[in-house]
Amino acid sequence: MLVGKGASLDGSTIIARDEDYDQAYNEKRFVYYPAKKYDELFVSKGTGVEIPLKGEGAGFTAVRDAVEDYGRFDEQGINSYNVAMSATESEASNQRVLGHDPFVPNGIGEDAMLYLVLPFVKSAKEGVLRLGQLVEKYGSSESNGIAFADEDEIWYMETGAGHQWVARRVPDDCYVVAPNMMIIEEIDFADPDNYLFASGIRDFVEKYHLNPNPNGVFNFRDIFAPKDEADQRYNTPRMWYGQKLFNPEIEQEITSFDMPFCRVPVKKIAIEDVQFYLSSHYNGTEYDYLSWKETSEAKKTAYRPIAVTTAQECSILQLRPGKNGYQAIQWLNFGLYSAAPWVPFYTNIVDTPEGYQIKTGQVDPTNSAYWLYKTIQALLEGKQKDWQPKLRKFQYECQSMAVHHVDVTDDQAQKVDSSDLPEFLTAANSEIAEAITKKGKELFDQLVKETLNTSMYSYRP
Repeated sequence: MLVGKGASLDGSTIIARDEDYDQAYNEKRFVYYPAKKYDELFVSKGTGVEIPLKGEGAGFTAVRDAVEDYGRFDEQGINSYNVAMSATESEASNQRVLGHDPFVPNGIGEDAMLYLVLPFVKSAKEGVLRLGQLVEKYGSSESNGIAFADEDEIWYMETGAGHQWVARRVPDDCYVVAPNMMIIEEIDFADPDNYLFASGIRDFVEKYHLNPNPNGVFNFRDIFAPKDEADQRYNTPRMWYGQKLFNPEIEQEITSFDMPFCRVPVKKIAIEDVQFYLSSHYNGTEYDYLSWKETSEAKKTAYRPIAVTTAQECSILQLRPGKNGYQAIQWLNFGLYSAAPWVPFYTNIVDTPEGYQIKTGQVDPTNSAYWLYKTIQALLEGKQKDWQPKLRKFQYECQSMAVHHVDVTDDQAQKVDSSDLPEFLTAANSEIAEAITKKGKELFDQLVKETLNTSMYSYRP
């Protein structure tokens, strides 16, 4: 989800994304990489692409895999220039365009994008241009949606074939909800302030007669997207629900392929609104699998929700105006988002809390924040509906703690010398991580004891 500065409650730019994979995947870890001078040949474990990296690079945060059998997968973070990047939202292209410009097996993929781009850019637009140049030169191994933000702008980029891509600037007064499908529509090639694109994309589409629009309008979604039945079960419903939340006055079909790229919300959007959407399961509708309403199981399982057990982590990357040196916050959630807390981490730092960067590859709820919340998720299997009141109470209390912590830290940060600010913010991150982890362990303790006490095999006289 993307929220322009004119659409957010406090004037922040916000980009956010949830990452899911296999049920019992290795843990994710939240890390910080200091600024350094690059002079290396990057080789991707995922695809084998080799790209030389040279020059000064900014420090940046990332949420990467602990076990890197298939690559780094840094996923999302914010650099010391206060540029945020989320990579990637996996998408799909149609067989026609891929026949003419196939994906490059040893090209750039999700495992490498953030590391190749985020250290080297000073604005969201620079991020699009750098990644676009790399895709045109080395090729893309897959179709993806990538988000960039700085304090002023948000850009959303999509790769549509081996060497084809477009990007659109999100209007300041708008929000975007982006499921796993292409959503960028008409491209205005004469407006570089709002649209960017691969240098040869118009010639490519014209050469192979790929544009189905009779009036010649260049609609990227119409030309490159598959628009198949899988989208209507897996993707369009999530776009429908997001636009239903923030524009309830608009009626749309849940399986429509014609929902717009962005909308102006009926009210300003807060961080908590973004959290709710990214934790949602069609709440309040007949498609909610946790609903108490009498609804058929067929409807409750008809469409893929956002809150699913394959959830790994979600980051909300917030760039706030008027807070020099401490404007960037990465709200991080590990595990099942509807049952875990969002922890606010300042990103102009020197390190991340120890419990968030553990690398073991083994279940460890005592020391690892990731495994604490994944274990809670496992224990909730079959109980989540009954536990909804307790989970809401837990999340609300954690969010209030988090908001208060940010208020206090912001007030104190104004009095800290700029040279001391990274150390100060690092300590503040550790403080809130420890406080919320304590509450998480209390929930874990309660859940384990209740599970044991309600065992169907406890043969009491």
